[in-house]
Amino acid sequence: MRIEPAVALVGHVAVPGDKSISHRALLLGAIGEGETRVSGFGRSGDTQATVDAVRALGVEVEDVADDELVVHGVGLRGLSAGGVDCANSGTLMRLIVGILAGQDGEFTLSGDESLSGRPMERVAEPLRRMGGDVETTGGHAPIVVRGSGSLHGIQFEPEVASAQAKSAVLLAGLNADGATTVVERIPTRDHTELMLEAGGVRVRRRANTVTIEPAAALRLGEVIVPGDFSSAAPLLAAAALVPGSDVTIHELGVNPRRTGLLDVLARMGARVSVFNRDRVGREPIASVQVQPGELIATEIRADEVPALVDELPLIALLASHARGETVVNGASELRVKETDRIEAVTDGLQSFGARVHSRDDGWTITGVPTRLRGGRIDARGDHRIAMLGAVAGLSSREGVAIEGADTAAISFPGFYELLESVTRR
Repeated sequence: MRIEPAVALVGHVAVPGDKSISHRALLLGAIGEGETRVSGFGRSGDTQATVDAVRALGVEVEDVADDELVVHGVGLRGLSAGGVDCANSGTLMRLIVGILAGQDGEFTLSGDESLSGRPMERVAEPLRRMGGDVETTGGHAPIVVRGSGSLHGIQFEPEVASAQAKSAVLLAGLNADGATTVVERIPTRDHTELMLEAGGVRVRRRANTVTIEPAAALRLGEVIVPGDFSSAAPLLAAAALVPGSDVTIHELGVNPRRTGLLDVLARMGARVSVFNRDRVGREPIASVQVQPGELIATEIRADEVPALVDELPLIALLASHARGETVVNGASELRVKETDRIEAVTDGLQSFGARVHSRDDGWTITGVPTRLRGGRIDARGDHRIAMLGAVAGLSSREGVAIEGADTAAISFPGFYELLESVTRR
């Protein structure tokens, strides 16, 4: 696919439902009591893997519409033993292993080649400390879980700031004896805690800890999923880059542990407005408008990374157009995503004419306040790199050809069509 340069991006749009929340609604609905109706479901390759996974474990899921489904829960310990294909979804694999640790029977979790290369001991090790029988394959998938009826609560401080590791431990804690506490040096996204609270679980939150008590039952009833901020991010970044642009995204999830990109856009000089604030369930939503400004360099600190980790490739592109030197620190987690995103971004942007150099945990980028040349980028099987290529094409002089462009559907089917709907040429 080739993305040609844009004159401007203009329009009011909505994006599909939040992928992280959609995963959690399915998983918690599956072990809940009664029906859970999920509206605004963000259907994608990753979330469809979660639909298929809970069905494989004996849970009935009704597809009411593309963005609506009903999950018929089987209770906290009612999942059926068997195999689960997690496809490309790290969120699914790392969260469901916590749930399965407290079930009865043996479960095998597998995934595609990309997922099988991602680190899984970060969830397996604390689950073993809780009494779980969790066996990885050299620290990776496939994972074998032999459900245990004798889990016990622990206090766990992840070495890597990870909402997925935190969630795995909290979900195992639902079926453990005693309280389970996760200590976070850097706060990560809190969708799991918010949804557990909504389901009636006793959750205690402090400045840097979250504690749950074992649950007798879980009942969600209804989950309304807000728009996915990470899906909106490419449109927001493109609006900040292309002169004359004015893009507004409505009913967007603006959980403050997800929206670090907005802070970075504002301090780099883009014009950012957030209005019509509201809540759906326990999640905040709003309309977000972005218009371009004269971009200046910035520094991304390690403590900012969890709130914008998915958006860091886009920040590297923004920095390539900004006046001055941008340094991104504390992003070593990007090296163990669907691909090594640090090197994928470096190779791609350098080929477009950007002055970007990789570091162990990020980049140093010397911006040039003009359009990059453009060229070709290999998505390397990574949806975020494919979408980065699209934004780079819109803001380039000559356009960008994306090899493997279809990988965007892993998280955002219809991405290119929505982008084209607001593009003026």
